[in-house]
Amino acid sequence: MNNSKSHTIYISKLEDITSAAKQLLGIIGSCRIVLLKGNLGSGKTTLTQQIVTILGHKGSTSSPTYSLVNEYEGKNGSIYHMDLYRLNDLNEAYEIGIEDYLYSGNYCFIEWPELIMDLIKGETFVQMNIEQMDDGVRKVEIQIF
Repeated sequence: MNNSKSHTIYISKLEDITSAAKQLLGIIGSCRIVLLKGNLGSGKTTLTQQIVTILGHKGSTSSPTYSLVNEYEGKNGSIYHMDLYRLNDLNEAYEIGIEDYLYSGNYCFIEWPELIMDLIKGETFVQMNIEQMDDGVRKVEIQIF
């Protein structure tokens, strides 16, 4: 993979998340596949929920940990938020219809994406690595591939 662009954003408190989400959407641009990596509790779901709201979803949002995929309606179509942590192999990803989501042209925010990396080879995607620092600040490193 050839890393073409890299950015870093710091989120120091929960109140900063809306501003950070807007910044992230500006960086993401027209890219629709967004991979979120980070330890449990690093803020992947919270950040994604804020992005979904900014994209125009008016209802509530929830973690897709048990549903695996949550679909939201935004201003410009469907938004998919996936949590692949509980999947054991690529066949399970195929069973949930992962290809339909990935190639839909809609936003796909994917937590724990390691299992499906082979499916996005050749696609443009954004990878966000979220790290909780010792002082509680979240460091979000964004790379566009």
